[in-house]
Amino acid sequence: METYFYNRRTGKEERELVLGDAMLKLAYGSAVGRVLAWPMLCTSVFSRLMGCYANSGLSKGRIAKTIAELNIDMNDYVIPEGGFTCFNDFFTRKVKEDARPFATEGLCSPADCRLTVYPHLEEGTCIPVKGRSFTMKELLGKPGEEYADGFNGGSLAIFRLCPVDYHRYHYPDNGRTLANWRMRGAYHSVNPIAIMQQIRVFTHNVREVSILELEHYGTCAFIEVGAFGVATIRQTHESDTFRRGDEKGYFAFGGSTIIMVFQKGKLTFDNDLTKHLPMETLVHAGEHIAN
Repeated sequence: METYFYNRRTGKEERELVLGDAMLKLAYGSAVGRVLAWPMLCTSVFSRLMGCYANSGLSKGRIAKTIAELNIDMNDYVIPEGGFTCFNDFFTRKVKEDARPFATEGLCSPADCRLTVYPHLEEGTCIPVKGRSFTMKELLGKPGEEYADGFNGGSLAIFRLCPVDYHRYHYPDNGRTLANWRMRGAYHSVNPIAIMQQIRVFTHNVREVSILELEHYGTCAFIEVGAFGVATIRQTHESDTFRRGDEKGYFAFGGSTIIMVFQKGKLTFDNDLTKHLPMETLVHAGEHIAN
């Protein structure tokens, strides 16, 4: 199975380069993989072992190979004097100051990602994932029950980060944090290869939830979803208030996803994001995605 996305900068459909493609197909597309799925993907042990390796000097040799395999343009990134100390140092790299300018108006993308938008949600439910829907109460968990009904009939955006992407994420507008909590869960891949197997990754995976009050878009849910290989979701912003473009946090090694849910009538997504649905659109942190 190959995955294609729409690149809004080039105006073309492009094939996604997947790190560990063969491993994903084994894990989700074979009987052997399904037997191994529980110890590998439903507990944190394997992801933490991968995280330990990615934090060690032994992983430095993977950096150049990954840059070449995924064709990463390093001109946008800050390279420390003496180079990266380990793979996670490279994976959580920062961009140069002018590499991701944030639009001064409209809602901005919080991250480099493949973006899917859902302009209108059915009452009480979220998006259908290959024919399976889930509710806001499932997504937010028990700590978020008081907020769930407020998103009925709203809209939703899924920002899927791949290993090729910049893995720090930012606030999309000015505002303040009303509440936040962490949900325990599994570590399934968020790649479409896994989604096609109808695994409920968004409600079963480990995730961190923030309820934000945005200056121009009202109350929204900002959910960081961990995935295979993601042993750490790190919050770096310490204040309850924030400005658009402020760094919120980062994902350590692995693929990952951000979900944002908005209340009814609060925004309209850009035309190019809806025109190419159900195909994902490649966007970068700071780009305009909605009014």
